[in-house]
Amino acid sequence: MHCGICVPNIGEFVDPRRVGDLARRAEAAGWDGFFVWDHVVFPHGGALDVADAWVLLTVVALATERIRFGPLVTAPARRHPGTLARQTTSLDRLSGGRLVFGAGLGFTLEAEFGTWGQPVEPPVVARRLDESLTVLAGLWSGERVDFHGSQVTAADVTFAPTPVQRPRPPVWIGCNWPARAPLRRAARWDGVAPMMIDPRDGSWNPTPAAVAEIVAALREQRVNADPFDVVITGRTAEQPAAARAAVEPIAAAGATWWLEGFRPEPGGYDAALRRIEAGPPR
Repeated sequence: MHCGICVPNIGEFVDPRRVGDLARRAEAAGWDGFFVWDHVVFPHGGALDVADAWVLLTVVALATERIRFGPLVTAPARRHPGTLARQTTSLDRLSGGRLVFGAGLGFTLEAEFGTWGQPVEPPVVARRLDESLTVLAGLWSGERVDFHGSQVTAADVTFAPTPVQRPRPPVWIGCNWPARAPLRRAARWDGVAPMMIDPRDGSWNPTPAAVAEIVAALREQRVNADPFDVVITGRTAEQPAAARAAVEPIAAAGATWWLEGFRPEPGGYDAALRRIEAGPPR
């Protein structure tokens, strides 16, 4: 199982140089990936600082040579598909083909969409997400795209250059478990990144049983045998033995990635640095 780090683009993580240093340290300590939230308006915690995720990811690409990286997750429905295709292609080429594209509806719809007068109805946002992903895949291919959907249009356009990765960068779909509709969407792409949250206190609470249920559902819905990632976020102790003991049952249930997740809270940057330097849980 691969192991990575996931940090917010909020609070103590807004300085691109400091985030780049975390990514560099993660690569040196043996981690496999470094991922960043993508919020424009974060509705919790008051007036927190927010950084542009794509600037952070550019610095991560330049600070590392091996690890995978990307947004977890961005909301394509609030972005122009042509701009997003150019940004992602440029990042993939800059990094030599290491970008992972995490995508989802966005959170919260009222903050990320309603703030700007955009529709907040989940079915509308979901249609725009699906159409945006279709257009992105077409633009990444380098082939002619002539798409006219209910929400997104790309009229007779061809993009060059293409990403290094062929046919495209991997697409992971984020969701809030136990929602099932995003699993059907994820089954059409390359991975799923479910958030498993304890409703009592908001902490991450992934369980082997839930992971096994997700894997079984996706196995039923996948139409091919191509590699597929199941990306689980949680927190483990800095002590190696305790960390391994927590993650091994998750891997046995079918997860292919474990991400140590961090939130925009006081001391979060230092906590991420300590956990990175303690090494991945394997």
